[in-house]
Amino acid sequence: MSAPPATDGGTQVGYHHSEGLPEVLQEAGCSLLVSTYQAGQLVAVGVAEGRLSLSFRGFDRAMGIAVGDDQLVVGGKDQVWSLRDHSELAGALTPDGRHDRCWLPRATTVTGPIQCHEVVWGSAPGQPGQPGEPDLWLVNTLFSCLAGLDPRYSFVPRWRPPFITRLAAEDRCHLNGLAMRDGAPAFVTVMARSDEPRGWRQARNDSGAVLEVPSGEVVTSGLAMPHSPRWHDGTLYVLNSGLGVLERVDLASAQRDAVAAVPGYARGLAFHGDLAFVGLSKIRETAIFGGAPIAAYHDQLVCGVGVIELSTGNTVATLRFDNAVEEIFDVQVVPGARCPTFGNVEGGDGEVWLLPG
Repeated sequence: MSAPPATDGGTQVGYHHSEGLPEVLQEAGCSLLVSTYQAGQLVAVGVAEGRLSLSFRGFDRAMGIAVGDDQLVVGGKDQVWSLRDHSELAGALTPDGRHDRCWLPRATTVTGPIQCHEVVWGSAPGQPGQPGEPDLWLVNTLFSCLAGLDPRYSFVPRWRPPFITRLAAEDRCHLNGLAMRDGAPAFVTVMARSDEPRGWRQARNDSGAVLEVPSGEVVTSGLAMPHSPRWHDGTLYVLNSGLGVLERVDLASAQRDAVAAVPGYARGLAFHGDLAFVGLSKIRETAIFGGAPIAAYHDQLVCGVGVIELSTGNTVATLRFDNAVEEIFDVQVVPGARCPTFGNVEGGDGEVWLLPG
C-alpha cells in the first residue's frame, strides 16, 4: 500500500531497503534522521509493526541536524530551524499508535547567506561539578568559521582556522564538518588549507584535512573532500568523501585506515554502539564535486544510507532512494525512538509523496 496521491504538485518518491534494516534498527533501539539538501527534505526513518516507516518535512536546503533532549535543530538556507518534541501527540496521529516521537517547528533564526553546514550541540561551561547548558555550534562555511547564534546578529564568530586571516564571505577553505569531544569542539574538516576566495576549488582531491580545535594544527591530511568528522568511543572517524570511504584516524601517527568503502559520495555520519550510519549521495557531472575520484563510478553510485558494523567493516543494511532524492548531507541517530514523525504526509512499502514545504 502506498501514500494517497498528492493534489498540489507533490513528487512521488520510490525507495527500497535491505531486508534486515527494520530488524537492525529495532535491535539497536534507535531511529534515524536524514537531511536531503538537494531535495529540501528532512526524513525520519523508523520502524512500525516490523516494517520501515518514513516521514518527510520540507526545509529549504536542509543541511546539518542537531538532536537534543527535547528539541531538534536543522540548518537550512539562510536560517536555522528549531523543532520541539511533542511526544504526547505522537500516539494520536494517524495511523493511531504507530509513532512514539513527533517534532514540530516552533521557531527559526534568520542568519542570512552563511552556507550553514553542520549544526552541533555542545555544552556551555558550567559550575564546577555541574554540567553546562546546551550550546549550539554552527559550521559557517561561507565565512570559514565556527559560530554561534545571537538574537541581535546573523551569527557570532567563535573560532576560525589560523590560516584564515580575516572573516570574509568567500568560502576560502570549505570548512564543513565539526566533531565534539566532551561537549566542546575538537576537530573540523576543511577541503583545503586555503586563504584565498574559494581557493579550495583549485586542488580538492588530495588537499583535504582534519584540524584540531582550538589549536588549528593538522591532525591528518591528503583527503579527498572530507566531511563529517566524529569522535566515537575514544576514536576519531572521518568520511573521505571523494573516495567513498569511512576512515579511522590514528591521532599519534596521523595515519588513517579504511573501515569500509561505500557505493556513494560519503557525507553524513552517525554512530550507535558498533554501528556506523553513513549518508550516500550520487554525483551530478555538472556539480562542483563532479571531479571527485569516485565520480569515475557515477553510474554505480546510490543515494541513501549504509549501515556498517565497525568491528568487521561489513555493510549490514541499506536504505536507497530510487528517484527525486539524489544527495544526502547529514545523518543522525535518535536513541530510544522507535518511529518518529513530523506530523505530516508519510508512507511505507517503498513509496511516499513529497509535498512542497
